[in-house]
Amino acid sequence: MPPGTAWRAVAAMFILNGALFGIWASRIPAVAERHELGPGSLGGLLLLMAAGAIVAFPVAGKLSDNHGAARTTWRTAFLYIAALFLIAMSPDFLSLAIALFMFGATHGAMDVAMNTWAGEAERRIGRPVMSSFHAMFSLGAGMGAASGFVAASNGFEITPHFIAAGLLIAVVTLPFASIGWQPDPMRTQIPGPIFVLPKGPLFFVGAIAFCASIGEGGMADWSAILLVLSTGADEAQAALGYSVFSVAMVATRLLGDRITLTFGPVTAARLAGTTAASGVLVAVIPGTYAMTLAGFALMGIGYAIIMPLAFSRAANDPELSPGAAIASVSTLGYGGILLGPPVIGFAAEAMSLPAAFLILAALAGLIVVLGGSVAGPEPVKPAE
Repeated sequence: MPPGTAWRAVAAMFILNGALFGIWASRIPAVAERHELGPGSLGGLLLLMAAGAIVAFPVAGKLSDNHGAARTTWRTAFLYIAALFLIAMSPDFLSLAIALFMFGATHGAMDVAMNTWAGEAERRIGRPVMSSFHAMFSLGAGMGAASGFVAASNGFEITPHFIAAGLLIAVVTLPFASIGWQPDPMRTQIPGPIFVLPKGPLFFVGAIAFCASIGEGGMADWSAILLVLSTGADEAQAALGYSVFSVAMVATRLLGDRITLTFGPVTAARLAGTTAASGVLVAVIPGTYAMTLAGFALMGIGYAIIMPLAFSRAANDPELSPGAAIASVSTLGYGGILLGPPVIGFAAEAMSLPAAFLILAALAGLIVVLGGSVAGPEPVKPAE
C-alpha cells in the first residue's frame, strides 16, 4: 500500500473526529438555550460528557488491540455520528444527558482507536507523521466550528444543522478511510486487564501529556479573560487571543513531523517545553496586548507537538500493547484538559490570574526535564 494512501486514510478519520466535535462545540450556547440550562447544569453535562470519554478510553484500547485499530475506528465513527444526532434530537434534560455521555464516550473511544491506527500508519510509512494527523484534527475542528457560525448566522436550528453537517463531513471523509488494512499481526488478541495506568517510562510520557494538556485547557478558558484583566482589551480583542494560540498550534503541527525528524523526539520535546514556558512569561510579564498575543502564539507553538510525540511513543511502547498504552496516556492527557481551567481558576482566586498562569510555565519546564521519556525503544523504520 502506498504511504500516501495510508496517510490519507488515517487523516480522514482525524478530520471527521475533529469536525464532529467542532460542530457540537460551536452550538453549545444554542443547546443551553433550548434546554434552559444554567451555568451549573451545563457544567454538569460537560463533566458527564468528559466522564463518558474517560470510561471509553481503556475499552477502545482493548478493542483496538483485539480487533484492529482501523476496524475499531470505523465502527466507532458511525456511533459518534449517531450520538451527535441524538444530541440534536433530545427532547428533554435526561435524554440530553444520555446523549452527551454517549457523545463523550464515542469521541474518546474514536480518539484512542484512531491514534492507535496512526501509530500503525507511522510504522508502515517509516517516518514521523503523528503531528500531521493531529493537525488534521485541528483542521476538522475548525471546519465544524465554521459550520456552526454559518448555521447560527442564518438562523438554522440545531437539528438540521447537526444532521446536515454530520452527514456532509461523513460523506467527504469516510471514502478516503475505506481501504484494506490489516492490523499488526503480533500485537492483536493481547490478554490483560481493560484499565491500565501508565507505569515505568510510560508514566513520564503520560506526565508530559498531562502538563501540555493543562496548558491547552487553561488557554481555552482563561486566555480571553487574561487579556481583559491584564491589558484592558475589549471583548472582540480578547476573543483574538485563543485564535492566535490555535492558529500557531495548527501551523506548528503541520511542521511538527519535520521538526521531530530533524532534531529527534527528545530534543523536539525539550524545545517545545522551552518555547511554551517562554510563551507564558512573554504573555504575563510585560502586560501589554501585543506581547500577550505574542506569548499566546509561542505557547501554541510549544504545546503543538507534545501530544503527537506522546502518542507516537505510546504506540511503540515495548511493554504495553498500542491500544492499552495510548488509552493510558489519553487518560492522563484528558485529565489535564479537565483540570487546567479549575486549577488556574483556584490559583487566580488565591493570587491573581497572571500569577496563576505562571503555573503553566512551571509545568512547561517539567516537560523539558522529562523530555527524555519520549525516546522510543528504537527509531521508526520503513515497513518491509
